[in-house]
Amino acid sequence: MEKREEVVVVSVCVVNWNSREVLRRCLESLVCQEHGVPYEVVVVDNGSWDGAAEMVERDFAGVKLIRNAGNAGYAAACNQGWRVCRGRYVLFLNNDTEVPAGALAKLVGVAERCRDGVLFAPRLRGGDGQVQVSWRGELTWGALWHRVGWLRWTGWYRGAYEQYRRGGAVVVGHGSGQEEGVQEVAAVLGCAVLVRREALEAVGGWDEGYRFGVEDLDLCRRLRELGKLYYVGGVEVVHYGRVASRENIGYVVGGVACGYVRYMRRWGVGGWRLWWYKVAVTVDVPWQCVVKGVEGLVRWVVGRREAARRSWRAMRGNWFFLGRGLVEFWRS
Repeated sequence: MEKREEVVVVSVCVVNWNSREVLRRCLESLVCQEHGVPYEVVVVDNGSWDGAAEMVERDFAGVKLIRNAGNAGYAAACNQGWRVCRGRYVLFLNNDTEVPAGALAKLVGVAERCRDGVLFAPRLRGGDGQVQVSWRGELTWGALWHRVGWLRWTGWYRGAYEQYRRGGAVVVGHGSGQEEGVQEVAAVLGCAVLVRREALEAVGGWDEGYRFGVEDLDLCRRLRELGKLYYVGGVEVVHYGRVASRENIGYVVGGVACGYVRYMRRWGVGGWRLWWYKVAVTVDVPWQCVVKGVEGLVRWVVGRREAARRSWRAMRGNWFFLGRGLVEFWRS
């Protein structure tokens, strides 16, 4: 943690909701080892009922804790966090991440040398040791259509989705030449991003109209109007991925669906195209409930138990969205 006489350089903001032990591992990686730069940690707890906030108060006395009465949403909680931070950089971290010793100093060092950048994202490595593709291209209309299950099977929009999801034109240039492994990208996943505080202030922070999902793409697009976004391959953060979302799949499915609509409307896609997209999603959801249910049953019978659980988890998410989220989706 930062020493009292030192000026905080980077503030780490972690949002949590009902993920006590996951959050504990994240905080231990931050406070139990040296990172080579003065920093502080802020946790925003979105009304957890699993004792997460009490755990932070009891076991991490040096961490600044903000407790919300309910789930304010990820974007709103991020805004709460960075607005009480003191650092000139803010590192937004998902609670299912772990930061290796020295990673903060390395990431800040890149930011100090690449002055034309406003956002810096480390390489993400999963708990299984595999590197995760954490950058994205521009979200296009074709890429969005590919997310509709029955259209995905046709393969009509696969090329557009791969261009968005896996690279292609996402690398729009190279870094400033000052750092090996630094590349300019169009967007990054928001699970580990370092942002200059003045840039956050200039764009007004995260858009709180997003409940959960797609808010990171929106922030990246607005930040690109101020400077460059850099993927920093020489700095790694461990990201276990979807630990909390798997336990709250119904909340996630609806939030992401509404988020995509908000994003496309904000950036110039509206009218009949969005209407037809909503129709396609509405038709697709009950179909996906059936498909994932049958898929899970088949996987269970052939002994693929973990894969079956994933299928049934997806089925539950779609079922929850069908029963509780469609009205909000059509209003978005």
